[in-house]
Amino acid sequence: MEDLRKIWNELTSRYTHNTELVNDLWTQIEREYSTKKRHYHNLSHIKYMIDRAMQFKEKLIDFDTVLFSIFYHDIVYNIMRKDNEQKSADIAHDRLTKLAVPLDKSEACQNQIIATKDHKDNANNDTNYLLDFDLAILGDTAENYEVYRKNIRKEYSIYPDFLYKKGRKKVLQHFLDMDRIFKTNEFYESFESLARKNLKIELQKL
Repeated sequence: MEDLRKIWNELTSRYTHNTELVNDLWTQIEREYSTKKRHYHNLSHIKYMIDRAMQFKEKLIDFDTVLFSIFYHDIVYNIMRKDNEQKSADIAHDRLTKLAVPLDKSEACQNQIIATKDHKDNANNDTNYLLDFDLAILGDTAENYEVYRKNIRKEYSIYPDFLYKKGRKKVLQHFLDMDRIFKTNEFYESFESLARKNLKIELQKL
């Protein structure tokens, strides 16, 4: 993931010249997102989100903060816990403080990461774009969605089918019950219908 490393270096260089710190923080990110238990919430997911952020860069007010949020939003990922987003947000705040990122950006990053827990419409439009980047896979092609589905199942491999299917059905229905899965008009118009189709197909298979 050399391209991610390059993006990280360029992003952090706008706030610090401490290359040792930058390298250490990248090593932490790479290590956490590369554990064996991560089949979907890994560096490929980060790359997927950043690619979409690049596509909508002109729509974002604070591009740097969104990038920081992408890098740190799943830094903590434990399927047994329900506070992953809060812990990830706390880590992001600590790391951005070390990088000398202004407090307002750090706090905005924390809020964006916490927002990924429930994916509700947000007053901050950058946050809405982040949420859409995070869920963009739902409105991807049927082939890419299938890869996503299988990788999510692998992450929950400790659960037998009867338990996994029960929980997964709730997740899928939660998204289908939303008035809008995608918060921004661009994503809603382009991917909403396909996302609902993908979700319904998976739900029918369970």
